[in-house]
Amino acid sequence: MRFKGLDLNLLVVLDALMRERKVTAAARSINLSQPAMSAAVARLRAYFNDELFTMNGRELILTPRADGLAPAVRDALLHIQLSIISPDAFNPAQSDRLFRIMLSDYITLVFFRKIVERAAREAPAVRFECLPICDDPEELLRRGDVDFLIMPEVFMSKHPRAALFEDKLVGVGCGTNKQLSEPLTFERYLCMGHVVLKFRHTRQPTMEEWYLLEHGFERRIEVVVQGFSLIPPVLSGTNRIGTMPLRLAQHFAKTTPLRIVQLPPPLPPPAFTEAVQWPELHNSDPASMWMREMMLQEASRLAPLPEIIERLGHADPTFRLLVPTATSISRAKSRKMLSPT
Repeated sequence: MRFKGLDLNLLVVLDALMRERKVTAAARSINLSQPAMSAAVARLRAYFNDELFTMNGRELILTPRADGLAPAVRDALLHIQLSIISPDAFNPAQSDRLFRIMLSDYITLVFFRKIVERAAREAPAVRFECLPICDDPEELLRRGDVDFLIMPEVFMSKHPRAALFEDKLVGVGCGTNKQLSEPLTFERYLCMGHVVLKFRHTRQPTMEEWYLLEHGFERRIEVVVQGFSLIPPVLSGTNRIGTMPLRLAQHFAKTTPLRIVQLPPPLPPPAFTEAVQWPELHNSDPASMWMREMMLQEASRLAPLPEIIERLGHADPTFRLLVPTATSISRAKSRKMLSPT
């Protein structure tokens, strides 16, 4: 079919080339033979009067013209898929839909595993691909390359979103860590050796790192790990401290001897909100709507944050907020453990 001289089938070819960045992989993804793909590339170049891409080994390097076309082509195909091709009804029990979700191991352990368990009962053929947080989730959402992003709401972009649950940051240490046997002061928090998380695929800071940078504070980092789930094992047998969400700390405390303590102000704030975000183009997609509803239902079943804090406070009297004095902050500064960024 041609539209103003353009064979619309060529847009599918162009999108595959720009997504895969390899000719062979692109041809395979849309079930074209190599000769048919080569002919389609020649027709695309002729229509747009541009090379569109050059080869660097086996990888495609897009020209500025192709780079500019990529978002519009992707958006056009997504509109066709969601508005015209997709069926009106979505039957979870019969669907084999693949959902691609970007999330951390923390979210997987305290929340998303419940979604996987429920989907196994209600939609046994539905599949999930859990992806790590990357540097540009906004672009992946815009292109529809991921179905959902779950992360703190404060970091989210303009795409549609819904709040899921609240959590708060706490300090965690080995159960034998004597420095955590009494309420944690601000000065001692800064002076202790820290185990910190750095996401592998992104420069996106963790919640505590973001707040520390915002207020110009610096701590002594002794161990860096690439997932929340690696913090408790690395703390074992040491006097170091880690920072992680309370719900996750509770999860690990069931099997690991952990000491959970309140973080003293001025950092961090009392709580943060985890939210789910999806591409704007998926707003009316029945499958996306079904999955969003399931997430909201499961999030509503989680224990409220105040209830968790109250239970923990009854179990351990040292789990309380200790307000630092001006003297303790001054001493921390004088030791150069606190410095402006």
